[in-house]
Amino acid sequence: MAKINWFPGHMAKAKRQIKELMPTIDVVIEVLDARLPRASMNPILAEARGDKAVVRLLSKADLADPDVTEAWRRYYGEQSNVTVFPLVMTDRKQILKIPDLCRNLAPNRGGIGKPVRALVMGIPNVGKSTLINGLAGKRIAKVGDEPAVTRRQQRIQIADDFTLMDTPGVMWPTPESEISGYRLAASGAIRDTAVEYEDIALFAIDYLMQRYPEALMERYKLKELPDSAMPCMEAIARQRACVRGKEVDWHKVSQIVLKELRSGVLGRVSFEEPDNEVPYRELDVDPHL
Repeated sequence: MAKINWFPGHMAKAKRQIKELMPTIDVVIEVLDARLPRASMNPILAEARGDKAVVRLLSKADLADPDVTEAWRRYYGEQSNVTVFPLVMTDRKQILKIPDLCRNLAPNRGGIGKPVRALVMGIPNVGKSTLINGLAGKRIAKVGDEPAVTRRQQRIQIADDFTLMDTPGVMWPTPESEISGYRLAASGAIRDTAVEYEDIALFAIDYLMQRYPEALMERYKLKELPDSAMPCMEAIARQRACVRGKEVDWHKVSQIVLKELRSGVLGRVSFEEPDNEVPYRELDVDPHL
């Protein structure tokens, strides 16, 4: 499988901005993807945060396996000075609870002249812009399907006693492991132009075969699962008319699988759990794909 590397220049600038801002911040709002909280937790951001109080949002909770999300909530909830909140990004009632969560972690702030100062942190495409717009009640931050949309620092006055700071999404040079990179790519956190679409789809199918086989079979009307990811993807291609003659259109079927996985059409899927890892099998990838 190909190695994934990315580190746009604006992200290096964002890292410097966060370090400069941190002494003036009371509470950090760290947005993680509920489907892969470990892979979407940027160690650069964790280092910059230090021991600041944090509201850890598990975003896109409606796309994640609810049992696994609850396991992550308990796991992070055991850490000191941390409040964990699974969040459905389209639910503004949930979003509006976040300022109070921050106020509870900064009891010495609030009121006239002493607003709670919160900093939103997270890697690209975890829902930061949607969160900011929901808190502000209007479109402040640009929202897009492509990661790394936010480019500049913003200060938003949410209430007289609550100020929100936003910095650009930050990715790190190389994920902590190859599998973390592929999980991020499967979720859509990495631009599709930075990865091989077919490789990511094969990775996703291999994982689904191990962890969510019933959902895979039901969605693509498979009577049985093949032994490995490639014949499984070929079976899906035949079900979805991605075959011309005897030739499989690997790119087309890969697009279908990733779109349906990312949108939740395949069901509520989590890519990692706090206490164990699903064994990763080296994929038998055709080099001519």
